[in-house]
Amino acid sequence: MEKLFGTDGIRGTANVHPMTVEMTMKVGRALACISKREGHTPRIIIGKDTRLSCDMFESAIVSGICSMGVNAISVGVIPTPGIAFLANSMRADAGVVISASHNPMQDNGIKIFNGEGFKLADEKENIIEELIFFNNMHKLHPSPKELGKLSRMDDAAARYIAFLKNSFPKEINPEGMKVVLDCANGATYRVAPATFLELGLEVTTLFDQPDGKNINADCGSQHPAALAKEVLRQKADVGFAFDGDGDRMIAVDEKGNVLTGDQVLAICSAVLKKEGNLTNNLVVRTVMSNLGLTFAFKKLGIDSVFANVGDRFVLEEMRACGAIIGGEDSGHVIFLQHHTTGDGLITALQLLAAMKKEGKPLSELAKVMTVFPQMLINLDVKRKPDIETIPEITTIIKQVEKKLGDKGRVLVRYSGTQNMCRVMVEGPTKEETQSYCHQIADVVEKALT
Repeated sequence: MEKLFGTDGIRGTANVHPMTVEMTMKVGRALACISKREGHTPRIIIGKDTRLSCDMFESAIVSGICSMGVNAISVGVIPTPGIAFLANSMRADAGVVISASHNPMQDNGIKIFNGEGFKLADEKENIIEELIFFNNMHKLHPSPKELGKLSRMDDAAARYIAFLKNSFPKEINPEGMKVVLDCANGATYRVAPATFLELGLEVTTLFDQPDGKNINADCGSQHPAALAKEVLRQKADVGFAFDGDGDRMIAVDEKGNVLTGDQVLAICSAVLKKEGNLTNNLVVRTVMSNLGLTFAFKKLGIDSVFANVGDRFVLEEMRACGAIIGGEDSGHVIFLQHHTTGDGLITALQLLAAMKKEGKPLSELAKVMTVFPQMLINLDVKRKPDIETIPEITTIIKQVEKKLGDKGRVLVRYSGTQNMCRVMVEGPTKEETQSYCHQIADVVEKALT
């Protein structure tokens, strides 16, 4: 059976399978089907980011939901974690986000949360796929008198902003701090500046004029250079760059240095441990985390476990082992005591709180972790065979690993959301790291393209 769902929902180029209007409507119908139960009229919340194709996909998924006798609630443009919050707080049956996260504007996607605000379980995704590909929904159509209705919720952003502010420690006063925000012309363009302004900070906002086509374009968490320049120009205390749907964040310190997600994870984990609030003395990270994080946690006396790449896998591991914090080097960080999913705004607020608690600038806090030189090359591929079955790739990986010894590492893996193979190398020097990474990438490119 064909697969629709990757590691973070459904994603692809707009108007190209699987991200077509027809498929989106089927997804809406299937989600409505699995939400129904006797004596209950389900409600599904729909949100979106700012890309041009979102309106047509929103209309399609709403049509699918209502055609199955389920009510849809449209909340408009809002960050992905805002939908997770609303689904939980409103006791909805599910929440849907139309977004392709940090991808360029021509892409789009569908992310689904359950009524508790967690990403939809694999079992439910499998059922949706079965309903679609085996065409089982035609038997489930309700009568015309039982069709669902669409309503629009005008105060969704205000509710989410209040939720965000409540995650910031009430005993800390951030008034007077200067912050620069890069909203990526995406879903945070309204709620991010409003949240920080209402907490009393001095706010400068960049890339907050979405036109449907400029989301993530040379801005946001993938492109923090403009943010770093503005932090220096404004003499700000910190800068935060969000991605298109607001579930990840990359920070810039007062000196214009860009911090990795691993550094943010190390800082926040260290503060939690110092306060005695690091449950089970445990942090969840991914196989892509920088080698420097291993040494940082060892020095701090913090235990950690690895999860596969993807915030849903981080969350699964956190819930399984009882951790309250986990994250990815890409900037996804989950604070389970505050939210059910990765939230770039909550991550920014918790990092800001750490700065105030420690009474130190971010550049000083960042010294908790030394980042090993790392290089990542993303290669477009036409196919995704098991890496272990390709002798030329496994041979070059073993050769590089032997040369690095315990002073570095190699990771070659496929993207779960794009037709890409990611080649990552960490090493003792920038020159060696780049050389080894290019050696492996050349072999991978020849084998897979």
